[in-house]
Amino acid sequence: MELTDFNTLTFDCYGTLIDWETGIFEGLSTLLDRVKPALTRDQVLEAHARHESSQQKYTPSKRYQDLLPIVYKRLAEEWGVSFTHEECVAYGRSVRNWPAFEDTVGALQYLKRYYKLVILSNIDNESFTYSNAKLQVEFDAIITAEDVGSYKPSPRNFEYMIEKLGDRGISKDKILHTAESLFHDHKPANEFGLASCWIYRRHSQPGFGATMNPGAQPNIDFRFNSMADLAKAHQDALLKK
Repeated sequence: MELTDFNTLTFDCYGTLIDWETGIFEGLSTLLDRVKPALTRDQVLEAHARHESSQQKYTPSKRYQDLLPIVYKRLAEEWGVSFTHEECVAYGRSVRNWPAFEDTVGALQYLKRYYKLVILSNIDNESFTYSNAKLQVEFDAIITAEDVGSYKPSPRNFEYMIEKLGDRGISKDKILHTAESLFHDHKPANEFGLASCWIYRRHSQPGFGATMNPGAQPNIDFRFNSMADLAKAHQDALLKK
């Protein structure tokens, strides 16, 4: 299997293209200032992952910017600190400030020359417009949790994506699903027989950070530590042809 075997890259966005762990941690800074003793970054991210995943399960049709305020509330309650409704709402809107990884834009602009680029994200459409501006590339399709009415790792999101891309003549065997999260993306990608490319952003850190533990390791066809590494590997694959 070679990177040049595919014509479409489907991307998770947050954690893969956008640095959501930095965005989450900075977005919670006002709340974290009240927590004593102070929590480590990974403790914060792991707690966030628990509450976010649970809330997505119970309210799958709620927009992400409306779901995050509930996560904020649950975290404040768990940590025993005060909060206001206004803070919760502000946290939901903080997604628009989350930064892109430094290598993302250049890699996407290079890959756009060779692939159709598709977003499959647990985001709402309004919030994604702010992230899309940071990514500086035109995607061939943008599929959000708001569009589908459920959150990954629900199989519905992958069913929807495969159906909609199939309508455009893109067969499953030509799709390479490219993501950081083993839990949200690579496990369900395996279940649908999609080829899988892991952008292992946390390669130098222990644990799973802002994503849940996936349990058994899913099958991975390609692994890179960054989007820049993926683009370089594609360049190398072209040279072999």
